[in-house]
Amino acid sequence: QVFVRKLRKAYGKSEWSTVDRLKDNKPTYKLDHIVKERYPTFVDALRDLDDALSMCFLFSTFPRTGKCHVQTIQLCRRLAVEFLNYVIASRALRKVFLSIKGIYYQAEVLGQPITWITPYAFAHDHPTDVDYRVMATFTEFYTTLLGFVNFRLYQSLNLVYPPKIDGQADVELKPVDGKEYAMDSESYLEKLSALSASLARVVAPTHEDEVEMDEFPVEGETAEQMDTRRKEQEALEKHKKLFEGLRFFLNREVPREPLAFIIRCFGGQVSWDKSLCIGATYDVNDPSVTHHIIDRPRVEQQVVGRYYLQPQWVFDSVNAKLCLPVADYFPGVLLPPHLSPFVTEQEGDYIPPEKLKLLALQRGEDLGEVLRPGELRNRAEPALLGLTLVSVDEESEEEEEGEEEQDDNDKEEEEEDESEKEEEMKLKKMEEQKTQSNKGLPVKVTAGKLRLEDKQRLEQEQQSEEKRLAIMMMKKREKYLYKKIMFGKKRKVREANKLAAKRKAHDTAAKEEKKKSKKARRA
Repeated sequence: QVFVRKLRKAYGKSEWSTVDRLKDNKPTYKLDHIVKERYPTFVDALRDLDDALSMCFLFSTFPRTGKCHVQTIQLCRRLAVEFLNYVIASRALRKVFLSIKGIYYQAEVLGQPITWITPYAFAHDHPTDVDYRVMATFTEFYTTLLGFVNFRLYQSLNLVYPPKIDGQADVELKPVDGKEYAMDSESYLEKLSALSASLARVVAPTHEDEVEMDEFPVEGETAEQMDTRRKEQEALEKHKKLFEGLRFFLNREVPREPLAFIIRCFGGQVSWDKSLCIGATYDVNDPSVTHHIIDRPRVEQQVVGRYYLQPQWVFDSVNAKLCLPVADYFPGVLLPPHLSPFVTEQEGDYIPPEKLKLLALQRGEDLGEVLRPGELRNRAEPALLGLTLVSVDEESEEEEEGEEEQDDNDKEEEEEDESEKEEEMKLKKMEEQKTQSNKGLPVKVTAGKLRLEDKQRLEQEQQSEEKRLAIMMMKKREKYLYKKIMFGKKRKVREANKLAAKRKAHDTAAKEEKKKSKKARRA
């Protein structure tokens, strides 16, 4: 504040020599000690990295205007690119989601899930109701934190920091015919931000045969738990190599940076037009290209031996943990809905038919060839409706039982006595009617039938009886809490049933519209 006051005073008096002197002697400070005090361990810093990454990625996309310092924007861009390169080298990316706010990413770094959002590459229109000074203050601390974290992460992977491109990759990225895409001061960051080259290591890795390590169970862990943990680890390793052996080419109309980042995170190779950006490794006419990512309704000249797909196929395949069927993502085809990987359905929740189809594909069932999307919806919806409706009936019965058992013990005894008397009267009447009806009939002996007991039904009856007795033994406060829980579950299932019914009505209406359009075309 003292420095700013002196500078304003010099500006007001037009003392330009004083202004220059004050700027040269501007006081500086560091935030290193605050970072060390706030985060005593490295894991604590990783847990608090979500906001830092989101803010740095936001500032890195700002234009060079008077709203923010150019040095801050450049620093945020450098730190963001360094973190992206680390995620590629460690293959730590797990989830991606395209939302209206931006692109959500989730990476698993040293066992800690880190989620951040990056804005889309659109032109910025700075809003006037945002306090950029407060944002810049937070960003100053976040850049210091991210610098420390990047250094430690690069050290953990034996990578050079500040990052350098591998020697062979650097030669491949050099421009041909003397054409320079950037100045010497900017070419380093431009090559790093291309995300198409591998990073240099402190010690060159030695290619040795992989040794299988013996697995010992954790204390208190059963054989089943160990088996499930091993299967999860195998599935994770398979997910990391999702695009291994595939070569992608990005057309100029698709978002280059997010697609290149995702493809490289899962072992794929990616390139684009050399005139678009620095870092292209192969041309569009390369015969080894397996997938051509395009966002146009039609392709004029198609090359045999490659798939032409819309960009959503890459994002959906990452979230599904498998390469999805390409037929739903051809150019000009109506795309399937982009499901969020951050949503986990619980018991009683509504599951859309597209999610059911995806779960079937993950289990290994090939439903794409057997069923069409419309048929799958028709088969999936009634099953879901039946399940949820049954659960509603069961929970309503439990609620009624709980409500009936809230009366006092004296009233219950009186009601039981009255009910016993009524039952005795009914039994006497039934016996009299039987004796009167049997007087005029001859006596007959018929062969008996063997009654088979349904074990499953008996088990269900026993469980329901045990549950009813457990509810009877509850205290008043426990019964009240139980009723609240059952009411919440019932409301949740009712909402799921409504959504399922709406989806079914929408599908039937869409089918009718298709039939009408076909009839109109024929006519």
